[in-house]
Amino acid sequence: MRAAKPLVRVVALAAGLQAGVAAAGEEAPQALTIVSWGGSYEASQRAAYFRPFTEETGIPIEVVRYDGDLSALREHVTTHQPPEWDVIDLLMADARSACDEGLLEPFDPSILAPAPDGTPAREDFTEGSILECAVAQLAFSTVIAYDDRAFPGEKPLSVADFFDLERFPGGRALRKAPVGMFEWALRAYGVPRRQIYDLLSTERGLSLALRKLDEIRPALTWWHSGADPVRMLKQGQVAMASVYNGRAFHAQAEEDAPISVIWDSQLLDYTSWAIPKGAPQKEAAERFIRFATRAEHLGHQANRISYGPTRASARRRIGRHVETGVPMRPHMPTAPRHLQQAIRQDHQWYTQTRNLRWRRFREWLEAPGSADTDPSPPGPDTADPGG
Repeated sequence: MRAAKPLVRVVALAAGLQAGVAAAGEEAPQALTIVSWGGSYEASQRAAYFRPFTEETGIPIEVVRYDGDLSALREHVTTHQPPEWDVIDLLMADARSACDEGLLEPFDPSILAPAPDGTPAREDFTEGSILECAVAQLAFSTVIAYDDRAFPGEKPLSVADFFDLERFPGGRALRKAPVGMFEWALRAYGVPRRQIYDLLSTERGLSLALRKLDEIRPALTWWHSGADPVRMLKQGQVAMASVYNGRAFHAQAEEDAPISVIWDSQLLDYTSWAIPKGAPQKEAAERFIRFATRAEHLGHQANRISYGPTRASARRRIGRHVETGVPMRPHMPTAPRHLQQAIRQDHQWYTQTRNLRWRRFREWLEAPGSADTDPSPPGPDTADPGG
């Protein structure tokens, strides 16, 4: 397992507000501590939520960055009494696990604002977004991207093309973790999306997936950080790679990189807002979550980074990228035509099969004749939507 990145604390205070309070001789509001991912994702949060929330409420926000590993929350809640964190951004699977472990406060859906037209929040959010201890806010996905220069003629269009070294020669890059690769391997056989996790729950399914991965083993390069596959594609190290859709969009729209995305069988996942157990400012935390999940703020963020809001009313506000003017809808994992091709990550399956997946993956890496020359150990399940 890779070592967790050290937590980074960044204070985002409203200087004018603090100065005004000090001049008036009043006690400054206590900062709300929010745990997030850093990168362009956090930058979009600052613009869409953090600064506007401070301007509206007078409550400063202090950001703590982490790498998404659930162990960071587990350690914090168990060693800090009371905890110092007020709100945390978690993957949906981690939110479920953290709730089961008693690491999160129960979530009260009544704090969520209705849609601008009065539609109740429960009807406006994507089904399954409101959990017992969290609320899913944004959808992101892992997709396959390719170097346009590698295929001047026929272009790859499907996940099956990723496994076809004859028609589409060139190196392949996958994240060194059993996340997504098994699903894609079965899709390459033509297994219907709705049957994937049932089949992967059997020995036959796992064996079939590993057999398909054997076909591209000689061409495989592993990546660990979310920035790696984009760099590999830009530098021509590989022809095709798995990549987070936000990273691919940034490379396309802001760096003009010769990269195209295959949306077929995108692996869809969600980030969620949750409140750590015993959070010192639970009321202010709920106030922030209500603010951050309002349609206008989710729409504002979606016009900065290509992650799809979980509210229908927010998706109607998606327009053009605030800096480049690129239309954002075609780059969203929640675009209707992309959703039709999506594999919705089964979080229960991932939780229940974690040990089995990792054991089979390590055995496959260490099998005789393996072409794995990467000395780095496989990383954790945690994705990196930070951008």
